[in-house]
Amino acid sequence: MGERLGQHFLTNPHYAEILAREAGITESDTVLEIGPGEGMLTRELLKHAAKVVAVERDEALVAKLHEIFPTEIKSGKLQIVSDDVRNFNPRTSGLVPSAYILAANIPYYITGELLRKFLEADAQPRTIAFLMQKEVAQRILSEKESILSISVKAYGKPRIAAKVSKGNFNPPPKVDSAILVVENISKNNFSDLNEENFFEVVRAGFASKRKMLANNLSTRFGKEKISMTFSTLALDPKTRAENLALQQWLTLARMIYS
Repeated sequence: MGERLGQHFLTNPHYAEILAREAGITESDTVLEIGPGEGMLTRELLKHAAKVVAVERDEALVAKLHEIFPTEIKSGKLQIVSDDVRNFNPRTSGLVPSAYILAANIPYYITGELLRKFLEADAQPRTIAFLMQKEVAQRILSEKESILSISVKAYGKPRIAAKVSKGNFNPPPKVDSAILVVENISKNNFSDLNEENFFEVVRAGFASKRKMLANNLSTRFGKEKISMTFSTLALDPKTRAENLALQQWLTLARMIYS
């Protein structure tokens, strides 16, 4: 059942403990959990948090969670939402911006989509702690930037809290995992810059990997504008998108749209 939906259930409680601890959950916090599955991480989150809202789309697992946690559900400490998280709206579900923590062992194939959804949301979490594919977590932290790494770093500070080998899951995935924690999440970088404009610049910059950044941006914003912008910022016209750090992207976008 879990594998059909891309889920690999965590079987080692040690890593559930690490994730809950590294997410910095306190007894006054509300935690949003995505895809609780059979409740291994849920159990740990309930030990730390004031309340856990768990979103699960597999109806058979929803029924199982009601059997595993009847007391917690009755007391209101655990709320099970039967839905696909991609339809879930944090604000309409009563989650207050920057006042909840997002924690999950997530299906690999929706990692980027979920990071985008919650980092860009009106009601952003304060912290995200995801058990995810190790290679993707490493790519987010890499100094060789990508659209994904810039998209995460624009909103918060990512770090890898632990590496988790494939033997700690059932069924075991084909690759190892890692716990990625994104802290200090905010939209502070966009106080004087439109988010959509920023990402338009980033997407244009990475449009063709083989081309230099200036050429990619010229295609979208015009050669004259980009040439002038690079000159003002003293940027090497031969630089590639992957070599530009977040602050340079922000400055570039502000100047292009000024």
